[in-house]
Order: sequence, then structure tokens, then C-alpha cells
Amino acid sequence: MVLDTLGRPVHDLRISVTDRCNFRCTYCMPASIFDKDYEFLAREQLLTFEEITRVARAFVGLGVSKIRLTGGEPLMRRGIENLIAMLAEIPGVDDLTLTTNASLLARRAHRLAAAGLDRVTVSLDSLDDTVFRAMNDVGFPVADVLEGIEAADEAGLAPIKINCVVIRGVNDHTIVPMAEHFRRSGHIVRFIEYMDVGTTNGWCLDDVVPAAEIISRIGEVHPVAPVEPNYVGEVANRYRYTDGWGEFGVIASVTQPFCGDCSRVRLSAEGSIYTCLFASAGTDLRGPIRDGVSDAELEQRVAAVWSRRADRYSERRSEVTFRRRKVEMSYIGG
Repeated sequence: MVLDTLGRPVHDLRISVTDRCNFRCTYCMPASIFDKDYEFLAREQLLTFEEITRVARAFVGLGVSKIRLTGGEPLMRRGIENLIAMLAEIPGVDDLTLTTNASLLARRAHRLAAAGLDRVTVSLDSLDDTVFRAMNDVGFPVADVLEGIEAADEAGLAPIKINCVVIRGVNDHTIVPMAEHFRRSGHIVRFIEYMDVGTTNGWCLDDVVPAAEIISRIGEVHPVAPVEPNYVGEVANRYRYTDGWGEFGVIASVTQPFCGDCSRVRLSAEGSIYTCLFASAGTDLRGPIRDGVSDAELEQRVAAVWSRRADRYSERRSEVTFRRRKVEMSYIGG
């Protein structure tokens, strides 16, 4: 196990397998920036599945037990089932998951499960079809996302978590319907405060709906009570419905920062590691890997990066910090 400068271990590795996505969600990949002329990474710039697996093994050797595949949209990476099978074979990986917009999930869920994937998290920002189509900005319907969730459930990729980014004046009026739809389903909605990730989404503090307000709105309709976290470093604050019909979570990175026990590291699609979602720069691993670095040397390199880590962005967020250039979420995953 390796600790950073604040005594935080590394437990969670999030791997972006592509910087491409078929949605243009306004808070992540706004179409005004990521248009037809935007240059995504070329195939040769992406880490191969073998290279990704080497990095994953190095981090598992340092204490990582949970691996999440992200993007962009990870199901756009051809042959991702092969990568899942490779990662599932690493001793010490207890939880292998994937975050998806579910646009391709219905047709792939059973293959993903057969390859060794444990669970999926689905991004769904509203059940109101008009609102959702506007937020994904490609006109993708809610019904097809729900079909993907159902297929994932049937394939055993559960419990499924549904991530909902809440933006004031955009989809906050659909919070309660979202909670009600899933509260008897066995799946868990996690309402996420709108964050200033990257520099292209036009983030403004006035657009943030605080977690306390989200909880209050739901609690006015269905009484709720707090639940203890499943593990140290869990990002979502959990709440159960007091009538026994499930739970939901809130991720309050803006109003209730959880930097103190953050245990996550991110690997970008072209092979850089980032020790914070709000980082401005990463550390290249693709170069050393393709230059022939040994497995032992690779582990030493990632250990050195983590041991120097001192990130506390959300605790220090200010007018100055949120305006500085940061890596885009589509580049390193959520």
C-alpha cells in the first residue's frame, strides 16, 4: 500500500478507454466545442488493452481493488469485452465496473457480463424525454436508456447505479420523479451537484443545486433517513426511504467536499495518470511503457506519483481555482 502526502491510500482506478462519445451533454462535451472539426485522439495514441492491463496491475500492486472503465463513452471502444476479460483476471480486483450513457448497452449487456464485468453505472439526467434530449444534445430518447438498464439488470450487472447531474433551471424540476421511478426498483439513483470539471461547460455556482436541497425536495414527498457509508471514501452520501422502498445518494463535491478520504486515480485514454478530477496536468505513462519500462519500474513510477499527491481541489475551490484550465471530464472520465 502507498499513501499520499495526506495519508490517503489508492483504492480506486478509473480508466478512460476513449475520449469519444456519441452524446454532447452540455455539462461535459458541449457541441460548440466538440463539433465535427474537433480532433479526437488517433488510434495509435490510445493505450492498447495490453498496456492498460499493465498499468492496472501496477496499481493493484499498490492497493487498488476497484477498477471502473469510463470514457468518453466506453462502449464506443471496439472490443472492450476483451479488455474486461483481461482486467477480470488480475488477482486483487474485487469490483470491476463501467460507467455508460447506455446508448449501446441493450445489445451489449450480456456480453459484458460474460466477459467478467460486475456492475454498470448509467448516466441519466432526467426521465422527462424533452429535458433529457436537450441535455444530451443529440436527441437520444429516455426510453432507449431505460431499455439498456433493463438489459443490464437481466444480465446480472446489478445493483445498477444511475447518475443524475442536477443543474438549476435545466432539470432540477425532475428530481422527485427520478427518485420515485427508481425507488422500488432495487437500483440506486445518485444525484450529483453540477461541478466545474474542465473549462468548456460554462459552470457557474448559481447553477448548482446543493445536496441539502435535493434531499429536502425528495424528503417532502417520501421521508428519508441517512445511511452509513458502505466503505471509507464512498463519494455518495446515502439516504434510505423510511418506508423501506430503497435508497438514493447525493454526491456533493461542491457544497460538502470529500477530498479528505479521496482514494481515486484516473488513467486517460492516451496513458496519462491524473490524481484529481480537477487536475490541470497528468503524468505520462505511455512513453515509458513503449520505451520498454519493466513492470517493477512501472509500479515504482505510479507509486512515486501517488506518494507526492496533495490534491484538495474541492476543499479549496474559489473564484481563482475554478477559472483555471483543467482537464476535460470527457478525457479522464467522471
